[in-house]
Amino acid sequence: MSAEPKVSIHPSQTSLAAAVAARLITRLVDVQSDRGTATVVLTGGSMGTAALEAVAESPAHSAVDWANVHFWWGDERFLGTNDPDRNAVQARGALLDHITVDPDKVHEFGSKDEFPDENAAALDYAEQLAAAARAELDIDADAVQPDPRLPRFDVLLLGVGPDAHIASLFPEMAGIRTKGTTTVGVADAPKPPPQRVSLTLETINTAQEVWLSVSGSDKAGAVGLALAGAGHVQVPAAGARGVRKTLWLIDQDAAQKLPGRLIDQDDESGD
Repeated sequence: MSAEPKVSIHPSQTSLAAAVAARLITRLVDVQSDRGTATVVLTGGSMGTAALEAVAESPAHSAVDWANVHFWWGDERFLGTNDPDRNAVQARGALLDHITVDPDKVHEFGSKDEFPDENAAALDYAEQLAAAARAELDIDADAVQPDPRLPRFDVLLLGVGPDAHIASLFPEMAGIRTKGTTTVGVADAPKPPPQRVSLTLETINTAQEVWLSVSGSDKAGAVGLALAGAGHVQVPAAGARGVRKTLWLIDQDAAQKLPGRLIDQDDESGD
């Protein structure tokens, strides 16, 4: 079972980043009050980085016990460990270096310095995910896990490309068609670098909440198609659904081609 999309529209990229940050802080605090530990899956790109910077700048961020947050990534560029184009490096600069985290709870994809190719890095990440899932069950044998190979993801953040790709799952390519595995290596991405590693769509859709944050008029067509019900192979963003909530957080520029039935569906709550 998955949640139908809800849409929240914001005036600008700056206000959108602040809204994502406020929602994320609130959600993590709520999860920690219930369970003690929370899990978030981060995304890269300009919007994802802006949101993390807004978290770091928010006075409210101290309400989160960051040492009890598990950080995963939806995808990664298969580059050297400290390459500035890696999503993890950008996340460290935007947020993780500015808060107190538990290094054992920061789960980065392996790099080109550690693995011979993207497939080996993807397999390693799948093994990390499976180990985390087992550890959750050791702590709570009654833990609800949509997939026993995966830990619980409380919030999974995604960006959307102008071609409607999410994570490193591109239209019509093998990655978006991959089933039966939790991660996938991408050898021929249409944007550089061509080698990447990514969660599969099946994995993404096990998250309790999936938030797609999109800014800019160049993304308006992708947003419109995804929310009009396009097929996920052609429009990967259309296939991203959370178990409990699917939330599109977009700015006015990205909302230009939004289906009419969704234009007034502005959800400003953090629920």
